[in-house]
Amino acid sequence: MRRVHQPYADVFVRNHVDLAVPGAEEKIAGRLRGTGLVTVDGLASRTAVLSFATRIMNLVPHRDSDSDGLTTIRDTRRHAHRAGFAGFGNGPLAPHTERSGTPNPPRLMLLVCGQAAETGGECLLTDGQAVHADLFSGEREAAVALAQPRTAFFGAGDGHATQVFTVHDELRVSMRLRFDGLARWNPIVQPYLPRLRAAAGRHQVRLDLAPGQGYLLDNERWLHARHAFTGDRLFWRALGEPLFPMLRGFAPAAPTSVGTPMLSEAG
Repeated sequence: MRRVHQPYADVFVRNHVDLAVPGAEEKIAGRLRGTGLVTVDGLASRTAVLSFATRIMNLVPHRDSDSDGLTTIRDTRRHAHRAGFAGFGNGPLAPHTERSGTPNPPRLMLLVCGQAAETGGECLLTDGQAVHADLFSGEREAAVALAQPRTAFFGAGDGHATQVFTVHDELRVSMRLRFDGLARWNPIVQPYLPRLRAAAGRHQVRLDLAPGQGYLLDNERWLHARHAFTGDRLFWRALGEPLFPMLRGFAPAAPTSVGTPMLSEAG
């Protein structure tokens, strides 16, 4: 059995930025360009979350957002069994890219805990760079197939035809994924989906958030998920575009292994 590699032994501490120190925005931008992940604390209210979000992104309104641009994530007891609405139930969420069924998913996602669950509800994060490297080192045919253009369709009837791995200029790679009922797959990639799911699980880390704590991630690199929970779990989410320059995707961990057969157009 392959050993699970977890580059973030304590994901919260290793990626934490103190929002009160001068130059916090520059530190956040640098970490997002490097690891694609930042953890924060001290955001004890919706107002504080919104204030921080607007310091680092232009918020993108969407179907689920409220009038201020944030989305309230809690168990509504109405949406649990509707495809694409699982986040508003209390069940588990599989690793996914936020807004994967749109042509251009927002680059950044901020998720902050307002109230922790009674039991469960831990956040789960998967580094797409690690998944990409894992597949190329041990399942190269899977990685090549998953980069073929238009081999996946994410979303409902108005969704988007795309691929799991997209290669951009300078051979940087972005990842886009979902495993729920709104994911449809070309027969070319069907045999490789168990390997993809296994790789996503091997590189998953758990993040236990207390009220006021949260994470900010590069939505082209990191997948996020959660455990099922009980109780009145409450989170606030912001989606948007960074207020600072960021190259598309991430640098592959093993760039020499990325060859012409996997090249695809950004989409």
